[in-house]
Amino acid sequence: MNNLRFGFCPKGTSTIRVLICACFVCVQGFDSLLQLPQSAPARIRPGSKRVLVVGDFGAKGDGLSNDTQAFKEAWEMACSFRGRTRIVIPAGYNFLVHPVDFGGPCKSKVTLDISGTIVAPEDPAAWKGLNHRKWLYFHGVKHLTVEGGGTVNGRGWLWWAQSCKINKTNPCRNAPTAITFHRCKDLKVENLKVVCGQKMHIAFTNCLRVMTFHLVVKSPAVSPNTDGIHISASHGVKIKDSVVRTGDDCISIVSNSSRIKIRNIACGPGHGISIGSLGKSNSSSLVRDVMVDGAFLSNTDNGVRIKTWQTSAVKVENISFRRIKGTSATEEAIKFVCSDDFPCKGLYLEDVQLLSHTGGSTRSFCWQAYGSSRGLVHPSPCFSCSEGFIKEKVPSHLLQSF
Repeated sequence: MNNLRFGFCPKGTSTIRVLICACFVCVQGFDSLLQLPQSAPARIRPGSKRVLVVGDFGAKGDGLSNDTQAFKEAWEMACSFRGRTRIVIPAGYNFLVHPVDFGGPCKSKVTLDISGTIVAPEDPAAWKGLNHRKWLYFHGVKHLTVEGGGTVNGRGWLWWAQSCKINKTNPCRNAPTAITFHRCKDLKVENLKVVCGQKMHIAFTNCLRVMTFHLVVKSPAVSPNTDGIHISASHGVKIKDSVVRTGDDCISIVSNSSRIKIRNIACGPGHGISIGSLGKSNSSSLVRDVMVDGAFLSNTDNGVRIKTWQTSAVKVENISFRRIKGTSATEEAIKFVCSDDFPCKGLYLEDVQLLSHTGGSTRSFCWQAYGSSRGLVHPSPCFSCSEGFIKEKVPSHLLQSF
């Protein structure tokens, strides 16, 4: 394992060990997750206090002991208080946490201060009899803040190794999203590292009013289906000043989402910033009022894209991309594929420069996509011309409160 600590994989290394090596490379610069603390936090009898330290509930933080129950008990106590409560996950410790639900509603406004490191079980067998789509699952919580500058590590390499995308002979199975926020309102997630997710790293589903700042989300380029930030059926989501480098979409937006604002994002490798796919199996989808303002894309398969299935139940409108620069790994740096029955309308490009990562040429591809552009846009826009669909500038409501 010494070679792994330096991100070096010797010749003849197995697929699983290569994926582990890649994951250690992806977290270089972060605190080593192999270095366990010398001693466990002091165990203090829990009391009626507004600041709860997980060590007070029996968490050892040695990276080996199962600290799940301590996290659950700290959450339940914090959730039962009135007022504001902070749960502290202290720096310098690695807390092994198995799949766990953090449910609301809570009487208090809870802050989860992740200053240390939370690690997942390495072996997928830890999910036996449990929902394979979840690891850290927050649901039904209002006024939750997750912050602290620490790290959440999904240790997803064994999940990747058994993926049908890595080994075509394997059946395609579900894998956990590292952190899921479901039906949460007035949520803030900031100053956090999320690395080596088993599948998606962070998902917001059916959420309302979300603010996400200063995130670092990383997994190796070879990791399958590891979307960085996934937004589904959510409204009023802001993502700002973050770095996302994974094996799939940096940011994906699907399924009846609106009022999404993305600003100052470093993205790549992966598939870029994507809306869709939408409308699979004739499902109904409406995505509208999305604005990406300021992004640097590096070696992404597509820079910006919209992808829909050919159904009559899909609608995409008022989507703006401004100040987008970087490189594309494929020729199609801009790709808007929309429905024949409900074309995309109100698309807008301004100051977009996406060059080839290999020095070749790039182009745009459009299907039933209507909109306009302003300033330098490279590759050249491919919008269809229809005055009824063109908007000459970014909708003013998308520029407010950014």
